[in-house]
Amino acid sequence: MSTMRKTIILVCASIFFNFQFSALNSLWAQDSVLTVSLSDGIAIEMVYVEGGTFTMGNRATPKGIKLTYDASRPEHKVAVRNFFIGRHEVTQAQWQAVMGSNPSNFVGDSLPVEQVSWDDAQQFCAMLSQITGLRFRLPTEAEWEYAARGGRMSKRHVFAGGNNRDNYVWYCVNSGGHTHPVGQLQPNELGLYDMCGNVAEWCSDWMAPYSDMLGDGIDVLDNPRGPSSGDSRVLRGGHYNSTSPACTVYDRGWYLPSGRYEFYGLRIVMDPPEPDTEENDEE
Repeated sequence: MSTMRKTIILVCASIFFNFQFSALNSLWAQDSVLTVSLSDGIAIEMVYVEGGTFTMGNRATPKGIKLTYDASRPEHKVAVRNFFIGRHEVTQAQWQAVMGSNPSNFVGDSLPVEQVSWDDAQQFCAMLSQITGLRFRLPTEAEWEYAARGGRMSKRHVFAGGNNRDNYVWYCVNSGGHTHPVGQLQPNELGLYDMCGNVAEWCSDWMAPYSDMLGDGIDVLDNPRGPSSGDSRVLRGGHYNSTSPACTVYDRGWYLPSGRYEFYGLRIVMDPPEPDTEENDEE
């Protein structure tokens, strides 16, 4: 049976907006796409990701790739739940529509927004959630890597989508020293663009070694959200000025949550609406 693409247009005018989750409970299905319309033709595409269990991190360095850090070890099993994730990095047009400003160094509507801190990214998610009535947030590090690897359709590539970095990644060799409009290179298995390269993407987690989270007797980490405190927040995917090892699906970056650089941007996720308990009880 062919995959059905479901697109739902949400007009985000807060004074008229009265969104009811129960009206959409029956519409979510694997491979569905949610299009959130903002203003003046600006929209955010959210791709449904079916949860599952995967191997997170890295065990061995692929031939020809030299890792800068050892933070991606050890490999470990992780389970994540269903979620929606942005098909693209948040663009400057999208940021402007929600926040009313554009902090970016490289200016262009279809370029990824950058020079945003983790704190700024949190404010964007909160504002977008308030406008739409939906639950937007930054991805957990586990959700980010699961999506970058292709979720249940993963072919275990080194980069998001394939092993030929020039087809999938804007990095120091091919970027020309600047960001590029989102969606110009090839997508990964889930249809997500620029998961590796272009701008590094903030995740919700505090940075900590994986070994700190892997206790005795834990075979699979269930929907991990990182430690409860720390000094730096996780950044994933590398950026236009990164070497290729920093753009692999498993490499980890981190920085202070208040830090703003032209390398740092974001991609958002959205929690699916919870089932309507009353309707289910009636059935």
